[in-house]
Amino acid sequence: MPIERAFETMIFRSRWILAPFYFGLVVALLMLMVKFCQELIHLVPHVFSMTENETILMVLSLIDMSLAGNLLLMVIFAGYENFVSKIDTGDHEDRPDWMGKVDFAGLKLKLIASIVAISGIHLLKAFMNVGTLDKGDLGWMIGIHMTFVVSGVLLALMDRIVEPPGGAH
Repeated sequence: MPIERAFETMIFRSRWILAPFYFGLVVALLMLMVKFCQELIHLVPHVFSMTENETILMVLSLIDMSLAGNLLLMVIFAGYENFVSKIDTGDHEDRPDWMGKVDFAGLKLKLIASIVAISGIHLLKAFMNVGTLDKGDLGWMIGIHMTFVVSGVLLALMDRIVEPPGGAH
């Protein structure tokens, strides 16, 4: 039927509506890089006057931003390739092995793992200043972190139930 075919073609082409979202995430990645550089430039001159704890907190902040950048990049690559179009880089030597191989289930697990890592870094930063932190706030941070951990385990279990190892159903 011509109407059905036209409707399906329109639905298929509508995937390109997502392209500006991924472009926006690339802009967000650039903004994160600017904040990373700003933090680095701000902290480097003070490195000799910083205590060990302050230095560790500085490094944890930089790691935190790096993990957020990795998370953004994973969402950009996997989301674009899964929902919009394949990224054709030819046989570029720097093409990551996982590109084109991360499906939606794999992306979910990578996202939750990144969120758990970021949450863990925030929790570690809080533990570094445990003496100045309200114990109620610390309890909430631990509770939220454990919620992320349990959510990740449950997502992995659900994916394993749906797609058991070896593909047997």
